[in-house]
Amino acid sequence: MTVLLEARHVTKIFAGGLIGREHTLALDDFSLSIAGGQPTITGIVGESGSGKTTMARLLLGLERPTQGEVLYEGKDLRRLSRTQWRAFRRDVQMIFQDPFEVYNSFYTVDHVLTTPVAKFHLAKSKQERQALIEESLIGVGLRPDETLGHYPHQLSGGQRQRVMVARALLLRPRLIIADEPVSMIDASFRAVILGNLRQLNQEFGISLVYITHDLTTAYQISHSIIVLYSGSVAEVGDVELVVRQPQHPYTQLLIGSIPLPDPDRRWRDKVPVSAAGNQADNGVGCKFAGRCPHVFSPCREKAPPLFQTDEHRATACYLYQDHAPVRPQTARHALDTTAQAERG
Repeated sequence: MTVLLEARHVTKIFAGGLIGREHTLALDDFSLSIAGGQPTITGIVGESGSGKTTMARLLLGLERPTQGEVLYEGKDLRRLSRTQWRAFRRDVQMIFQDPFEVYNSFYTVDHVLTTPVAKFHLAKSKQERQALIEESLIGVGLRPDETLGHYPHQLSGGQRQRVMVARALLLRPRLIIADEPVSMIDASFRAVILGNLRQLNQEFGISLVYITHDLTTAYQISHSIIVLYSGSVAEVGDVELVVRQPQHPYTQLLIGSIPLPDPDRRWRDKVPVSAAGNQADNGVGCKFAGRCPHVFSPCREKAPPLFQTDEHRATACYLYQDHAPVRPQTARHALDTTAQAERG
């Protein structure tokens, strides 16, 4: 099976400050493989500061890894030729969190649609260009006569974001990386955007990396899911397993923080940190130890590997040390296997 985009043991460290040169570990030994065949939707979930956006920027080639490599069709992004880089830019598209920031307020929204058509020579005439743009807008549920010719501030947040989805659709990419695409949109439009993204996957055969802090929307749209905590993978696998039967204490905490629709039911009570967890050193051992109710001696000595706890799920927690650790090659391709198994 061909691999479209792959991160191999990627670590990203940011340096800052004039005195002492403090370092921030944003992503730690992260691996991910997106196949070029069957289109999948991979959810990346975690709280603010977990490394989600850094991971996206690395996959897009906007940041260079401190260690490891990001590969496009087996070639390191840092070594792509001009022709290969152009192909990568068409195959891998991005949808950002805040659609308003993407627009230039001096131009109508037409500008973000006509620019990729011209840059990638998608149309041979103005009539063909117009037909292509209108087709993409209709494909995401927008009426061209109510969208084109308008300035960004004249459209709602949901409409602006759907224009960005239409822009990505114009190029017929093989992968779209969507970074918090519904977090700044009214609740009434979120279902519409999620439906648009699902449509891209099902009807147009486009794979998605869906980045969010919201487990609810990740569960609605994803086939597989990666839970990030402080730059490291806490749990990974089939979305049904991870969300319905969370194993890692951090995933359980995320699930427990989701408000329940029944007013007679309480949220889960906060589980106190264990005595060993209170003694944990954030620089040594499991990163979650200082917040975990289950800490014991191994947690404070060395960061846990991913243990294969189910056929389509792995968990980085010593509570499951009786299971075999995931091999590096298996870890990179675990999500592809999960998505294929789900489809039978």
